[in-house]
Amino acid sequence: MMYLVNNKAARLFLILGGFFIANALIAEFIRVKIFSLERTLGIDPMNWTLFGQNDLSFNLTTGVLLWPVVFIMTDIINEYFGRKGVRLLSILTALLITYAFILFSLGIRMPPADFWPTSHIQPEWPLAQQQLMREQVGDYNAAFRLVFGQGLWIIIGSLIAFLIGQLIDVMTFHWIKEQTGDKWIWLRATGSTLISQFIDSFVVLFVAFYIGAGWDIRLVLAIGVVNYIYKFTIAVGLTPVLYLAHDVIDRYLGPELAEEMKKTAMEKG
Repeated sequence: MMYLVNNKAARLFLILGGFFIANALIAEFIRVKIFSLERTLGIDPMNWTLFGQNDLSFNLTTGVLLWPVVFIMTDIINEYFGRKGVRLLSILTALLITYAFILFSLGIRMPPADFWPTSHIQPEWPLAQQQLMREQVGDYNAAFRLVFGQGLWIIIGSLIAFLIGQLIDVMTFHWIKEQTGDKWIWLRATGSTLISQFIDSFVVLFVAFYIGAGWDIRLVLAIGVVNYIYKFTIAVGLTPVLYLAHDVIDRYLGPELAEEMKKTAMEKG
C-alpha cells in the first residue's frame, strides 16, 4: 500500500487502469439500449443506402459513447506503460466482463420475490400514476431479463472484437512511434485508434450477428460502416484531449520520470 501511495508511476497506472476497466464494463452493460444520434442532435434521420440496405441511420448502441474513451485510454497507457501495461489491463478487463456476465446470468435465473415485480410502484402514488408505471415497465422481472440477459454470441463477439482491437491498437501505436519518435502524438494515438476501431466495428457485428444470428453480410457491412463513421468522428474530435492528458500527466510525473517511462514503454516484451 505504501508503494502505491509514494510511487507516482504506480498511482498513475492505478488511476488510468481504473478508468479503463470502468469504461469498458459500463460500455458492455449499457450497450443493450439503441439510441438515435440524429434525434439526440435534433435533426432528421439520414436514411442512407449502403450495400443495398435502405433507411440506414445513426441508430447506435449506447456502448459507443464509451468505447472511443477506452481506446483513447489505451493509447495513453501505451505511451507510459507500454505493451505489457495494455496487455495486462486488456486481459483483466476481458476476464472481468466475462465474470460480470456470468453473475448477471445467475441473477436472471433467481426466482423473484412475490413483492418485487411491483416494488417500483409506491402505494402512496395516485392510482393513475401507479397504472402508468405498470404499463411502462410491464413485467419487472422480464424487463430485468431483457436488459441484463444479452445473447451469448453478442458477448463472444464483443470480447473477441475488444481483444483484437487492443492488439491492433498496441501494434500500430508502437510501429508509428518507432517511425516518428516522440513527434506527432496525434498520428500514433489517433491513427492507431482509427485502425483498431475499424477492426472492432466489423468483428463484433460479424461474430455476433452474421455468425450468431444469420444476418445478411451486406447488412453487417452497412451497419459496420455507419458505426465506424461515428467512431471515426469521435476519435478525431478527441485528439485535443490526448494532448491535454499528456500535458497533465507529464506535469504530474515531472519531466525526468515522464521521459524515463516513455523510453521504457517502447521496450518490446
